Amino acid sequence: MGSYKRLWFTLIGVLIVTFSLLGYYGAEVYRQAPPIPAQVATQDGKVLFTRDGILDGQTAWQSVGGMQLGSIWGHGAYQAPDWTADWLHRELTAWLDLAARQAHGKDYAALDGPTQAALREQLREEYRGNRTDAADVLKISDRRAQAIAQTAAYYDKLFSDAPELQKSREHFAMKENTLPSAERRQQLTQFFFWTAWAAATERPGHDVTYTNNWPHEPLIGNQPSGENVVWSITSVVVLLAGVGFLVWCWAFLRQHEEPLPEPAARDPLTVFALTPSQRSLGKYLFLVVALFVFQVFIGGFTAHYTIEGQKFYGLDVSQWFPYALTRTWHIQSALFWIATGFLAAGLFLAPLINGGKDPKYQKLGVNVLFWALVLVVVGSFAGNYLAIRQVMPPEWNFWLGHQGYEYVDLGRLWQIGKYIGILLWLVLMLRGVVPALLKKGTDRNLLALLTASVGAIGLFYGAGLAYGERTHLSVMEYWRWWVVHLWVEGFFEVFATTALAFIFSTLGLVSVRMAGAASLASASLFMLGGIPGTFHHLYFSGTTTPVMAVGASFSALEVMPLIVLGHEAWENWRLKTRAPWMEELKWPLMCFVAVAFWNMLGAGVFGFMINPPISLYYVQGLNTTPVHAHAALFGVYGFLALGFTLLVLRYVRPHYAFNAALMRTAFWGLNAGLVLMIFTSLLPIGFIQFHASVSHGLWYARSEEFLQQPLLHTLRWVRTFGDLVFIGGAVAMALQVVLGLLGKAPALPEPGRRLSEARG
Repeated sequence: MGSYKRLWFTLIGVLIVTFSLLGYYGAEVYRQAPPIPAQVATQDGKVLFTRDGILDGQTAWQSVGGMQLGSIWGHGAYQAPDWTADWLHRELTAWLDLAARQAHGKDYAALDGPTQAALREQLREEYRGNRTDAADVLKISDRRAQAIAQTAAYYDKLFSDAPELQKSREHFAMKENTLPSAERRQQLTQFFFWTAWAAATERPGHDVTYTNNWPHEPLIGNQPSGENVVWSITSVVVLLAGVGFLVWCWAFLRQHEEPLPEPAARDPLTVFALTPSQRSLGKYLFLVVALFVFQVFIGGFTAHYTIEGQKFYGLDVSQWFPYALTRTWHIQSALFWIATGFLAAGLFLAPLINGGKDPKYQKLGVNVLFWALVLVVVGSFAGNYLAIRQVMPPEWNFWLGHQGYEYVDLGRLWQIGKYIGILLWLVLMLRGVVPALLKKGTDRNLLALLTASVGAIGLFYGAGLAYGERTHLSVMEYWRWWVVHLWVEGFFEVFATTALAFIFSTLGLVSVRMAGAASLASASLFMLGGIPGTFHHLYFSGTTTPVMAVGASFSALEVMPLIVLGHEAWENWRLKTRAPWMEELKWPLMCFVAVAFWNMLGAGVFGFMINPPISLYYVQGLNTTPVHAHAALFGVYGFLALGFTLLVLRYVRPHYAFNAALMRTAFWGLNAGLVLMIFTSLLPIGFIQFHASVSHGLWYARSEEFLQQPLLHTLRWVRTFGDLVFIGGAVAMALQVVLGLLGKAPALPEPGRRLSEARG
């Protein structure tokens, strides 16, 4: 390892420490998950429902879209209510009215202040008290049983086609008869009750509930705990300390930059003739832009449901393509096209790493992988449709239909197929990388890190298979975030950084030593905050204070590397003037500059805005979350995938230049559209909801009454302008890629054509 030894030991040490924390407190999640009572019964022993009924309700919730229709414990979609907060508030108000009528002969609202306060104290004692006995039976009062029955009756009507709640279904973007089976609707209410019970009931030996007092509910004293405030302040201090430490290291410890190498007279990547497997990558690029355009249009369609609910400009389409389905497709197509862009970049690099030649049967493997991807996309989308239409038999739903969990919505069979495809990609990559890695006499550190990141991408998606259909919700959330946070935000970040460093060093624009050292240092920074930072998604998912402490402290460190991304953007930008032939790589480089900007704003500023426990306590499940999601997922990983797509296109179609007008429209349209979407609609709505959540409670910030205010309705309409600009940029980007693949793009001017002719 030579001069890299210190950097390697740092990275290995970071991985050992951070995965130890993630594993140890992951076991804590299993041990401390909120119990699911064997029975829920009244004081006289009448059984209302059982553990199996609650888990059956969980599967019923999954079948209607799960987290794509409202949210549970704050995770999910934002148009319908958070079912936990909504159920809890409805049950509490029903209990208060029942108590007021029994004790005073009038409704709770008609009582004077002191009398109301006395009833609220009784309410708090009954609901926050943990009344599960030694036989694992949850004993409740007759009054609470009546309140549960009243609340369940409301939900039974809401998820059916009862005409008196048709307007509510429209406001919540629910289709009529969302869950046709009366038996499954009853089971669904039992699951909703249990999530609300965990949110209201104090953990034994503690003065906070199983969900750390989330959601904010003044009626029973659900408010931020002392630990919440302490670890929120700690996270800010850790962030400031980390930033200060990074600046000092940057100023004092980094070595003086060595002079940049003299660039070659022609693009070094054009020296190699395209291999058969590289020539086969065009269809990957087409799949990227096809899914991208589909995702953008279905996203605009879904956003309009937040205005009309069941209609698209007056046309009732919700019975065929309801909000839960289109939002599922919107998110899943994003993950598919972004992943395909990364896979294509890796498959393009593999022959280059292997000395410009394909390993045996590489082209066959590339083609098999492509059609496997197509099969998984088509199969999973069809399964989503049949599940949410309630056509698919319930026992098939989890495996073929809809798992119900955001970002891993595809049925388990399709998820396994996707994992097999990723493992195939790993094999195809290793067949090109390992021979080069075994060669002696060259600097192999950058290649070793690239190999490690490829292996992590190939293997860690398997974490999504660690839970099942009836797995406890807290345990499922732990593994789901291994995929959404650790796999996507962690290992893909390292792969992207290392792949770009490899490309730039191969082009002769930076030295191999500088590229390797920078990539190792970046990987350590990403992993230091990113691995244990996974817990910042689990503050209120039935976990304990140590999980909050680790998540808050380490996730603050995720912002550290983002403060130097302005420098990275400048470094990428100035590369385009290093040689005349770099002009042909201008637009991929522009995408990488955009990645740095959105990493700073979307992942850094908007990410930390919702990251401290005290902040997330009030904003989890509000429109502040999609602000971060759109700016980080598309702004960072979307632009990365598009940059890789354009880069691969440049080399697999070497005779053709990018159309300047199309690329300007694409690049600036996507960026401007994203800015407009966030700052004219999502962020203002999020801040208005934030105030309502602090003032009244989460139930109110997500309520029908609040979200249908004229101002918020107008702000949702305003989003249309940003969506249209973004759609224009997406169509221009797709058109450029398709024209390039078809050979219809303008040919390279001289001398660029002459430099590319050797590629054939």
